[in-house]
Amino acid sequence: MKDIEWNYRRWQETEDWSTQGDRWSNDMGGTVAQWYWFLFPRLQRYLPARRILEIAPGYGRWTQFLLEHTEELVAVDLAPRCIDACRARFAKHSTFRGYVNDGLTMPMVEDASIDFVFSFGSFVHMEEDVAASYIREIARVLNPTGNAFIHHSNGGAVYAGDVPRNFSRLSARFVADVSREVGLLPITQELHSWGTPVDEPISCITVLAAPQSKFAGPLRVYVNDHPDAEAAYIASVSELYT
Repeated sequence: MKDIEWNYRRWQETEDWSTQGDRWSNDMGGTVAQWYWFLFPRLQRYLPARRILEIAPGYGRWTQFLLEHTEELVAVDLAPRCIDACRARFAKHSTFRGYVNDGLTMPMVEDASIDFVFSFGSFVHMEEDVAASYIREIARVLNPTGNAFIHHSNGGAVYAGDVPRNFSRLSARFVADVSREVGLLPITQELHSWGTPVDEPISCITVLAAPQSKFAGPLRVYVNDHPDAEAAYIASVSELYT
């Protein structure tokens, strides 16, 4: 089980951060390519946002791009090593605020103060109790017109036993159900295989809307059967342009 202790040890003590997390974008031709061809097209209608919250930024792989689309970015991470790295990396950005949290809550973030919440590559390692706590916190800090973009595991819906590649037993249905319980509206869920051997949809991007968001509406679910082909295409094109 990927509990808080597991995550703290992994990201604070044992992870090799020599590439600042960029190695996880190698299959898509690098971090720049993954942002502009994979992430930004999925994010663009929610940006710019006046105040962004990023949960578990690591060494700032996506923070560097989000800073271009906001007046203030608040980042929280349970690993002091990661927040220290982000503070150093973005020291020249007066719009960056970094905080160490307990891996469950975000008391340093004021109620209804955030326009957009972002997390990619981190909720995949969170089990249900941790993810539920963060979703409750997202509902607290998000303003009535805000939105959230969360990449998380769907391993619990796919595997009866152990989940491969350090993914957790979280599921898309669980995220949607908990979100509704705390007053948020799941509006989009895109499920991916993410390179698993049997091409099962082990991960999911869930977009949440606060009740008064202009994007609020019924949930749309899409199973992306070709993420590996998409990644290969992005990687090939990136050789020309990045």
